[in-house]
Order: sequence, then structure tokens, then C-alpha cells
Amino acid sequence: MTPPTTPAPSGERSHYSYTHYADHGVAEGFDALRFSGPIGKYLLRAQESLLLEALAPVAGRRVLDVGTGTGRAAIGLARAGASVVGLDYSAEMLRVARTRASEVGVSLELGIADAHALPVSDRSVDAAVSLRVLMHAIDWRTCVGELCRVARWRVVVDFPALVSAAALESAARHLINRLGGRTEAYRVMAERDVARAFAGHGFRIVMVRRQFVLPIALHKKVGSLGVTRGVEGALAAVGVLRLLGSPVTVVAER
Repeated sequence: MTPPTTPAPSGERSHYSYTHYADHGVAEGFDALRFSGPIGKYLLRAQESLLLEALAPVAGRRVLDVGTGTGRAAIGLARAGASVVGLDYSAEMLRVARTRASEVGVSLELGIADAHALPVSDRSVDAAVSLRVLMHAIDWRTCVGELCRVARWRVVVDFPALVSAAALESAARHLINRLGGRTEAYRVMAERDVARAFAGHGFRIVMVRRQFVLPIALHKKVGSLGVTRGVEGALAAVGVLRLLGSPVTVVAER
């Protein structure tokens, strides 16, 4: 069954979070940009491992992946035995997701939907996952509310931390936009604000994971998994990761 379509309000369709990912070239190149090379492959493995831990035991669970994009998280969960519905506003990203799922022999339900108004009944899935969405969404608190509404048990989200190297990149992108440039001017977020948003819907944070201290772009430029593990391991050992790590993944439970 394909989930129904929920379009974005007409006044918001010009926002980059809708237009950027609707581009055919962006969709085709997304996996190569995000998950190629040793660091990209490491990111993908780490993402999948975290989701499997957060939603264990995964087999037999009904999971909603909001902002599924090219379906990488959804595919990993489906491989582990979950029944997965993937929603995204971009038809182009979903087209790539269908291709990826077909290539590995995984069955996914995929449909077009806006994260601010999910076409899903209350508490109709065991868990809802939404990765790299809140940082781009027009109203991230509304998105959190929708994830909490549809999930019976747990919600998993991630976001770039307010106190991190990502904050510097975010500030630079916002400045470029104000000067007339075009870029994804994503937001950075405080963990306490995210926890407060979940608490407003009857959820509490039960797991927090921080990924890197140094920017992911820098690790990719160096291109050495050994260097990444060594440097980040050293920073974690002295407590810097706990203070400045980003992105932050949180697991909230009803």
C-alpha cells in the first residue's frame, strides 16, 4: 500500500527544504555526497547500528521513516526485519529510494508527505524515525509533535548541536543567504529545547549519542577512517565529544 500524499501549504513550497531536494540532480547525487568514501561508509554503518540499538528488537516492528530521502535508514531497518513506511516530500528522492530498495531486494512502502502533517493515524506505528529533517524543517516543533502523535513507543531524531563546529557553518550559511547567495541555511539546536518539545507530547529522552567533534566535511576531506577514529577517540576520551559533539541523535520514549 502506498501512503496518501500530503502537499505542503502553497505559501511554503518555495522554502529550500522543499525545492532543493526536488531537484533531479540533487537526488541522484545525494548518496555519493553523503555516504561515499571511507568516512561516508562509516557514517552509514554508524547510523544503521544506532537505529538497530534504539529500536531493538527490530524484527516485526512497524516503523515510519519521515524524510526518508534515498531510503538508506529505511532499507537498513527493513533488512533487520522491520515493516517500514518511508515518507518524503521529494518525488525525486523517493524514486532513488525505490531503486535502492529494489537493488538489495528490500520491500518498502513509500509515499509523498509533508513532515508537518503526516497522513498517518495516531499511534499507528511502533516507532518513528526522522534523520536530517529537523535542521531543515520550517517548524521543527510541529514536526516533533507529528512524530510523537503517530508513534506508539519511540521516536528517533537527530540535529546539529547549538554548541559545536556545526554552529559556525550554520552561521556562515545564514550570512551567505542574507547577502543574496543560495545555500541550505540549516538551523542548529539545543538538546534542552528538543527534550522540552518531546516532553510536551508525553515523551522523555532515553538515549543520546553525539557523533563527531570536528566537522564531518573535514573528516571527508582527510579521507582516512584511521585518522578519524584516532582523533575523535582522543577527543572523546578527554570529554570534548560530550560537550561539543554533533550531530546529536536522541531517542525519545512515550
